[in-house]
Amino acid sequence: MKKYLYNYISEIEKKIEKNITKSDIEELVTKIGFFSHERLIHLLVTLFFAAISIVFTVLSLHYLNVLMAVVTIILYVMVMFYIKHYYDLENGVQYLYKLYDKMNKKVK
Repeated sequence: MKKYLYNYISEIEKKIEKNITKSDIEELVTKIGFFSHERLIHLLVTLFFAAISIVFTVLSLHYLNVLMAVVTIILYVMVMFYIKHYYDLENGVQYLYKLYDKMNKKVK
């Protein structure tokens, strides 16, 4: 998803350099909607994994089980990767908002 988003951003930047039409802006608005939906889903997944990680942390501290501790560590590693992915997705969508404003100024 990150690669797709940033390829799309570079495509839009090239269009801004050349000539922009109303259909380009409409396409961007549609893509922003798709990326925003993706961003929401990844936020929910990240929060879910963070909550599960906290539950496993409490359980592994309570029962002092090595297997639960290993699962907890794996969950925290996954949470870190989800946070990184969400961070990239969030920044990409925020940049698309700026490109949208730039396109609107150029068309008018």
